[in-house]
Amino acid sequence: MKRGQKLTALRYIAISSILISLYMIFFLAPTDRYLGIVQKIFYIHFASAIIPYLAFLIVFLASAFYLVKKEIFFDRLALASAEIGLMVDTVLLVTGTIFSKPTWGVWWVWEPRLTTSLIMWLLYFGYLMLRSLSEDRLKAKNLAAVYGIVAFVSVPISFMSIRWWRSVHPILITPNKINLDPSMWLVALSTLAAFALLFAYLLNLKMEILLLEEEIAEIKEEMGDTQ
Repeated sequence: MKRGQKLTALRYIAISSILISLYMIFFLAPTDRYLGIVQKIFYIHFASAIIPYLAFLIVFLASAFYLVKKEIFFDRLALASAEIGLMVDTVLLVTGTIFSKPTWGVWWVWEPRLTTSLIMWLLYFGYLMLRSLSEDRLKAKNLAAVYGIVAFVSVPISFMSIRWWRSVHPILITPNKINLDPSMWLVALSTLAAFALLFAYLLNLKMEILLLEEEIAEIKEEMGDTQ
């Protein structure tokens, strides 16, 4: 199977999984006794909380490999994963504020998880700004690789924030149990799997776009040299 065909197949699988997860959210998951229908946004919020951690881990690893091997593939992978991760992280912040209103009575609370998630978003937004504003492409790649490694410190801090500091944010998984109804947990995991497939598709798609952009830039440089 050619790469384009694999990408197409992955797209259909990702879209199908998202549709299935939405069906499970609205028709199979029980409605929360206290929050009502608005609680169903939790499943999107939960999935969009995990995927950025994965995306930024890829940025960290790809950046490290790029600094060691100087292979353009790893730089491309880091950039693509940072863009998709930031996009999903935006979904996390938006759904978090929507979920905060009926749960805590306000749109935003400066509690540890929300605050560290916002800091993480700002750091990776800065990563993309660093890539886009630098005129020296090689220097930008090297600086971004170092930045991508350093910025990753925000990921474990965000993940552990509700365990390290006092927070109103619920803890779903403890050493003793999972604080969620089994049927809700099944839907949450299914939604997470759907988001993971969507992330994989978007990551591969962005990688293809970046590869085409590099090829076009090389052609322009060659044409400029011949003139």
